[in-house]
Amino acid sequence: MHEVAPAVFHIPLMPRNSINCYLIDDVLVDAGIKGSGKKILKALKGHKVSKHALTHAHADHQGASKQICTALDIPLLTSEIERDNAESGYATRNYPKRDSLIARFQQKFWAGPGHKVDQTLKEGDKIGSFEVVDTPGHAPGHISFFRPQDGVLIAGDALVNMNLMTTLVGLGLPPAAFTTDQQQNIQSIKKLHALKPNIICFGHGPVLRDMGKFDHFVRKLT
Repeated sequence: MHEVAPAVFHIPLMPRNSINCYLIDDVLVDAGIKGSGKKILKALKGHKVSKHALTHAHADHQGASKQICTALDIPLLTSEIERDNAESGYATRNYPKRDSLIARFQQKFWAGPGHKVDQTLKEGDKIGSFEVVDTPGHAPGHISFFRPQDGVLIAGDALVNMNLMTTLVGLGLPPAAFTTDQQQNIQSIKKLHALKPNIICFGHGPVLRDMGKFDHFVRKLT
């Protein structure tokens, strides 16, 4: 775990930053896959953690949520739309082809058990020093977190900074196989771009500080 901005810590959970979670102030954002719990808890030792929030309830984000919330005795927060998936553990419900081989693999081996959602989040809510931004598309209730004073953005899977097949670094859309509505997601990316972030933290891929690359990526979107 390392600090990428004041009170913002990046916790890489898989090699080459292929799956990430973050500690922002005292809130853990996302929780990797089912097997990520031990690594997350080790990284959080010595840090105050009072809440756990999900950008969305896909299997590579809610996997260790129940284990984390139980171990630390902290509440789980999601958007209202993601609540059912988080509580049921049915993490692939909104995939375009939820009965595909890869969806069934993720549900069986990556998704963690459901856990009660204690609070739902909506646009404009505050999570520590961050504000909630509605960014639907990749998942129907996907949310991001933005800190206006220094432009730190926790983008979740609204966009990725890695090709998930090759692990090569670079900005891209989240995979269509796991995205409910790609056109809606593109509008969410443009919404995030309008916030003029200075640092972007992704669910997949390394942290980005070169906003010229983000500008170029958004200009190419249709």
